[in-house]
Amino acid sequence: MSSHHKQTRRFKQLKADFRAECEATDAPCWMDGMPIDYTVPDGTTDDSFENDHYYPVSTHPELREDPANFRPSHSLCNRQRGNGSPLPPLGLLSRAWA
Repeated sequence: MSSHHKQTRRFKQLKADFRAECEATDAPCWMDGMPIDYTVPDGTTDDSFENDHYYPVSTHPELREDPANFRPSHSLCNRQRGNGSPLPPLGLLSRAWA
């Protein structure tokens, strides 16, 4: 396991605090703007919460524990993005689709 994947106690606490904030405000996925399913354990379904790093840890390991670098995402969106840039949005919706 490389050093940028080690989870310190501090990181685990920051991640838990961030998730709690996101759940309390029902924060949507920052990549696609759709709701996240906070009722299931993290990373267990495509729509479940996963803590994403705006700047990937693989390229910016110094930002791993910086909450300003955290973003709420779907597990699927985070996996599809990998270490790359997020996909561009489709544009503005003509109405709210739910």
